[in-house]
This record gives sequence, structure tokens and C-alpha cells, in this order.
Amino acid sequence: MSQLGSPHLHFSSLGSTNDRARELAGAGAPHGTLVSADEQSSGRGRQGREWVAPPGSSLLISLLLREPPPLLALVAAVAVAEVCGPAAQIKWPNDILLGVDEAPAGKVAGILCEARPQENWAIVGVGLNAALDLAQLPTELRGRAATLGLRSQQRAQLLERLVGQFEQALALPEEEILALWERRDALLGKEIGWSEGELVASGTALGLSASGSLRVRREDGSELELSAGEVHLTAAGS
Repeated sequence: MSQLGSPHLHFSSLGSTNDRARELAGAGAPHGTLVSADEQSSGRGRQGREWVAPPGSSLLISLLLREPPPLLALVAAVAVAEVCGPAAQIKWPNDILLGVDEAPAGKVAGILCEARPQENWAIVGVGLNAALDLAQLPTELRGRAATLGLRSQQRAQLLERLVGQFEQALALPEEEILALWERRDALLGKEIGWSEGELVASGTALGLSASGSLRVRREDGSELELSAGEVHLTAAGS
């Protein structure tokens, strides 16, 4: 397989790097193909949310992986957290946070993995607030976002580091990925809430299972694993 980041297609403006990477994957692009943009007009996160990033403020990339590993989302989160520094923590399933110990924490990066298992490929999309001026964001987002505080010109160097971290993380055994995640787990031992149908449930986050699901202890003492969905810190856990 070719090295990650090659070929690299960069756009000054694009609808969505993930959408373009998916098109390339369907057309037979090789493992490691990288799509990046200075600006996205239709950037998105999980559950259809819009990803807001003023031009030149963020790393906006998507990587195509052939034969992706089972724990790809965890591998990606560990790699992104590493380039965000020692204070970065991971909020299951796909957010990288700064300032967790200084609530409210700010989201510095988000990850969106989209897979086509029947064709044995996956796309890893990353939006990372590298040089974001928080004052540029809509008012309702400023208190929930964080930035690395770099200059826009430093994004190229950061991208090189990120691709290198992906390479390293993909080579690690699953147990080491799980251990690296645990060291940065923003939810471990915290009180969290999640949706069960139309109801909101709560409990304590216990870390990840071997399959990457979030282990939770309910208030009645029973335990379960969440394999998908959204969780949030409750007032008691914040």
C-alpha cells in the first residue's frame, strides 16, 4: 500500500472533503489518498451537523484507507489528540477537547469516519481548529470551541505531523490504541447522559470495551455498552 497522504489533492474551496474523498474511493483511488481544503461550503460532522470553519482557519482533511482496521475511529482520535498536545482529551466517540479540567471544555477537533465495508474502504474526515480566531465564530459556538492558536501558514506543517501520527497509530496493536485512548478519556468516571429512544438515561462512564464501545454503569448498578450515538456530561459530571 502507498504511504498516507499520497496522492494529495488540495482545494482552496470545496463542498466537503469527505464527499470528494468518497467519490475518489469509488473511482478506484489508492489507499492513502488525501483531500484537503482551505474552506468548505458543506462541511459536516456527525448526525448531519454543520462544521463551521472560516477560510484558512483550520485543517480540513479526509483520508482514504483501503482495508481499514476495526478500531479506525479510535485510531483516528488518538492520532488527532497527539498532534493537539498533551492536554488534549477525547470525548467518545469523535471529539477532541481542550480545557477539560477548566469547564466548560472547548472542542478543538472533530472526526467523521464513513465506511463502505462491502468495498473494504473507509474515509476519515478531520476538522481541526488550528488557527481559528474564536471571535470569528457565531456567538452560540464561541463558548464550545477551542483552537490551537497557530498561524494559518503553520497548517501545512501541522498536516504533515498529523499524517505521520496516523501512520504510527495505524501500525499499533489494538490493545495499545485502547491504552492510549484511556489516558486521554474525557469521560472516564464522569456522570453522563444519553438518549434511549425518546427517553434520556444517565450513568457513569467506565471507559471503552475491546470493540470500542462506551461502557456505562446505570444508576441502578446495571451496565451496558453504547456502540453509537451521542453522550454529554451531566451537571454532576461537568
